[in-house]
Amino acid sequence: MPSASIPMASTVVDSILFRDAFGTAQMRALFSDHALIQRYIDAEVALARAEAKAGVIPADAAETIARESRIGRIDFDHMRHETDIVGYPILPLVHQLVAMCGDAGRYVHWGATTQDIMDTAVALQVRDALDVIDAQIRDLRGILADLARKHRDTPMAGRTHLQQALPVTFGYKAAIWLAMFDRHQQRLAELRPRVAVVEFAGAAGTLASLGDKGFEVQAAMAEELKLGVPATTWHVARDGFAEAVNLLALVTGSLGKIALDIMIMASTEFAEVYEPFVKGRGASSTMPQKRNPISSELMLAASKAVRQHAGLMVDAMVQDFERATGPWHAEWIAIPESFILTAGALHQARFALGGLIVDAPRMKHNLGISRGLIVAEAVMMGMAPHIGRQQAHDVVYDACRTVNEKGGTLAEALAALPEVTAHFDRAAIERLTDPVNYLGLAPQMVDRAIARSAQVTA
Repeated sequence: MPSASIPMASTVVDSILFRDAFGTAQMRALFSDHALIQRYIDAEVALARAEAKAGVIPADAAETIARESRIGRIDFDHMRHETDIVGYPILPLVHQLVAMCGDAGRYVHWGATTQDIMDTAVALQVRDALDVIDAQIRDLRGILADLARKHRDTPMAGRTHLQQALPVTFGYKAAIWLAMFDRHQQRLAELRPRVAVVEFAGAAGTLASLGDKGFEVQAAMAEELKLGVPATTWHVARDGFAEAVNLLALVTGSLGKIALDIMIMASTEFAEVYEPFVKGRGASSTMPQKRNPISSELMLAASKAVRQHAGLMVDAMVQDFERATGPWHAEWIAIPESFILTAGALHQARFALGGLIVDAPRMKHNLGISRGLIVAEAVMMGMAPHIGRQQAHDVVYDACRTVNEKGGTLAEALAALPEVTAHFDRAAIERLTDPVNYLGLAPQMVDRAIARSAQVTA
């Protein structure tokens, strides 16, 4: 018989099985029902205090509302039942706050509309959630900088179209990852003031119910909540929240790219990197030898899900007139899930990259499997000053065909050609065909990336 105490969760973000794979406890708490209703109450209390400062409602009424409006007194079952009927949770909440506050209850929600309170509450949630994401990105950047620094000169095959292309270093690869998250940190800082703003504008967004006190109350409410003041009402201007979720799509997109690299490099044929070893993690139910890249798989899955939510948020921007007839509701799905999934993916990235096992000898081995062909460009450019670029291309092309058709190494094929030996001895040919000697500016790019990352303080 199933236990009666098992929660009735039905999505991965709340599942007792999957919630810590796809999210974090901290982010789930920020977007929990309890936290959301508390933010509704915070907005109502801030509104009352702001209106008292502006002389719109009595000061003692605001004090009573602030004192008596406590989440511990909310009847959640009744609020849920009434929300099912009304379609929105604010009127059911206001009914209970009015009852809590006695005579002062008449001033609860004064001049506000449902969306004012809901939008402000979500702005508070998003502001705090961005702080969490910001800290996670900062932590991940430190891990990536360490990886780039440690493997600045660790040679490996660079690959294009899944084929070996030219030599790079693993530090160079990690530096590219690092630079992506430097930019995400900057984007987040630029986004914050556009999304962490109060919403208080009244039924059609004109603040008509407060006469000439509207702007004063709006500013005071924003100050109470430590939010910014928007230039205009944003009931139907949803670019701020859409930008926030699309930033999360960029963050998880970068994580997905890293995850894909790790998964391919961890495959048996590559065997260049592995996620940290934890007994039982990534185990197969039928194949004892398996060590699946679980964190990378979760990162990739999150990137796909958040990308879908980013599209949903852009779609939800298309709203009619001054108050929309449905698109707003899509945000209730997309915003919490996107933040939870992003936090979970960043958590998985910290685990995978923070303890990443890098097999440098295997990387060097793989660099040599082309028998020198990976540095055909280096040989061509080395010979060009002596015999011309086009002739050098033709000579190296013929040598490469020899290697492909008859075996041996590129150095051996070149050493058999008079056009080459007329200008290069065997030692010079070996230097030209050693992949470690053709890293370009990869190590210097690592230095530059780490230096620039240190300057990103956003």
